[in-house]
Amino acid sequence: MTNNNDNRYVMEPFTPTDYSAWVEDKIVTEGNTRLIENTLGLVGEAGEVAEKIKKLLRDDTKVDPDDIKKELGDVVFYCTALANYFSGDLYDLLKMNVVKLDDRELRGVIKGSGDSR
Repeated sequence: MTNNNDNRYVMEPFTPTDYSAWVEDKIVTEGNTRLIENTLGLVGEAGEVAEKIKKLLRDDTKVDPDDIKKELGDVVFYCTALANYFSGDLYDLLKMNVVKLDDRELRGVIKGSGDSR
């Protein structure tokens, strides 16, 4: 870990599995309470991203890309927390998503709807 000049430490370099372990150290709830809190956290943070984009489109406001990235980081945090909860980690989540989307692309069904396409 290295100091990034504002007294916060950043792991460099780090893997998705390292990030998953880091997230796990930040979890403050357990069991079903954790599941609910992490799910609501994910939805809330995704809503914050959507709200910023909405205001960009509706009000023609300037959006600071760093503000969007900070909110997206929170989304990744909660996605990782949920992956950890379900006995995986961020690496597993990313790998499964790549396999799923590559398979859909190969079969010509990357567009469309439905989980089983």
